[in-house]
Amino acid sequence: MNPTPFDERLHLLKRRAFFSRNCAGLGAAALASIDSRLASADTKGNVQTTSQKQLGLPHHEPKSRRAIYLFMSGAPSQMDLWDHKPNMVDWFDKDLPDSIRQGQRLTTMTSGQARFPIAPSIYKFSPHGRAGTMVSELLPHMAKKVDEIALVRSMYTEAINHDPAITYICTGDQLPGKASIGSWLSYGLGTENENLPAFMVMTASWTGRQQAQALYNRLWGSGFLPSKYQGVALRSKGDKVLFLSNPKGIDPRSRRRMLDTLGSLNEITAQQIGDPETNARIAQYEMAFRMQTSVPELADLADEPQHVLDLYGPEVLNPGTFANSCIMARRMAERGVRFTQIFHRGWDQHGNLPKDLPKQCSDIDQPCAGLMTDLKQRGMLDDTLVVWGGEFGRTAYCQGKLTKTNYGRDHHPKCFSVWMAGGGVNGGVVHGETDDFSYNITRDPVHIHDLNATILHLLGVDHRRFTYPFQGLDQRLTGVEPARVINELTA
Repeated sequence: MNPTPFDERLHLLKRRAFFSRNCAGLGAAALASIDSRLASADTKGNVQTTSQKQLGLPHHEPKSRRAIYLFMSGAPSQMDLWDHKPNMVDWFDKDLPDSIRQGQRLTTMTSGQARFPIAPSIYKFSPHGRAGTMVSELLPHMAKKVDEIALVRSMYTEAINHDPAITYICTGDQLPGKASIGSWLSYGLGTENENLPAFMVMTASWTGRQQAQALYNRLWGSGFLPSKYQGVALRSKGDKVLFLSNPKGIDPRSRRRMLDTLGSLNEITAQQIGDPETNARIAQYEMAFRMQTSVPELADLADEPQHVLDLYGPEVLNPGTFANSCIMARRMAERGVRFTQIFHRGWDQHGNLPKDLPKQCSDIDQPCAGLMTDLKQRGMLDDTLVVWGGEFGRTAYCQGKLTKTNYGRDHHPKCFSVWMAGGGVNGGVVHGETDDFSYNITRDPVHIHDLNATILHLLGVDHRRFTYPFQGLDQRLTGVEPARVINELTA
C-alpha cells in the first residue's frame, strides 16, 4: 500500500523526533541522508532498501535487480535495421497505397509532398541465430546476439514529433511534468550503494548528422516525486557531475564543516515547516559529498583489463562516446546503481540516410554487444535488464528526393522496433509483425505503456499498484489507460 499524505507527514515527524533526540550536532545530516538508503538482506540474501520496505516492494520476485536503457534519440529506421521488408524492392519509387496509409496523420515536413514514393532499404539482411532472425548488415555485432535478445517489431505510440514522443516514453505522458521511469524506480527501489545515486544518466556523442533534437533534463527528472529521485547526469568534460568539486581554497575538512552547519540549519527548517524537499536537499548535499570520492573512482578505467576494453571497440577510452558510456554503465551496475540511461542522438534521418545511418550504427553496434558480453562474463546479465530503442519509427516512403542510392524517412509512430535482454527476458524471441511496408502492425501490437509495464514487472514492480498521489490522482508511470505486461517476452 502506498503511503498517504498523512503517513508521509507522520514519517517526517518520527524522523525529526529521532534526529532531535539522538543525533544532535555533527553527523546528523549525514545520518538523515543515509536513512532512506539503508539496506538489509532478506532470508534469501536479497538486498532490500528502506524505500522498498516502506512501499511494500517488490510486489513479486524480481527477475532483474537493475536496468540499463540504451535510448536512440531521433528514431532509428526499423526497416533498415530490424524489420526486413524484401518486397519493398518491387515498389521502388511507386506511391504508398492509400489502403496502407489509411489517412494516417503526417508531419508538416511531408504533408505537402505531391507524392509518397516507396524507398526500399539499400542494406542487405541475413538470418542469424537459432530462429534465423533477419538483421541488417549495419549491425554485425548485435546480429550475433539475437539468441540473447527479445526483439519487438510491433511497438507503437501516439506521438509523432520528437519532444512529446521522447517525453511520452520516458515519463508516460506527452506533456512535461511527470516523473521519469528512472525516478520512479529510484523512488520505489532505492539504491544499493549509498555513495552513488540510484539513477544516473549519460548523453553520448554521435558521428551522424550533427543537427539533432535537444534533450531536456525533464527526461530524467523527478516531476512530482521528491527531487532527490531525479537522475544525476554524468558529463564527459570537466567535472563528471556539475558543481561536485570543491571551489578553490576549500579543502574536504572545510567542506565537511560547512555541510554539517548547513545540515543543522536545514533540520531546523524541516522541523518548522515539514517540507519533504528540505530533507531532500539535505540528502542531496550529503550524496554530493560522498560522490566526490565515488565518482572519480567510478570514472577511472585504469583498472579495466585490455580484453574487456576491446569488447566495446576502439572508442571506449574516449570520454563521452557511446562505447565509453556503455562501459561506464556496466561499472555503475556493478556498484549498485539501480537505473542507468544512455541517450545517443543523431538518429533523425530525414535525408541522406545512407550517409548518416551507417555512422550511427558504427557508434553503437559493437558497444551494445560488448556490454552484453561483459555483463554475461561477470554473471550480471542474469539480473540486469538491458533495453534498446527510440521514440518512434520511420516511414517507408521517402522524404525529399528519392534515388537508388539516397533517401530520407519521416517520423512514423505506428510501428517501430525495440529489443530487451538480460534478467527475465526470453532470448531468441521475435514478437509482433508489420505489413510489407513496415507501416502498420499486423500482429501483437505493443504500446509504449506496455513496454514500461514490462520493464517494471521484470524489476519486481506491478505497474498497476505502483502509484503516487498528485493533483487528486494516483499517478502511474503507465497512465490511467489499461496497459499489460508482455508476457511473451519474459522467461
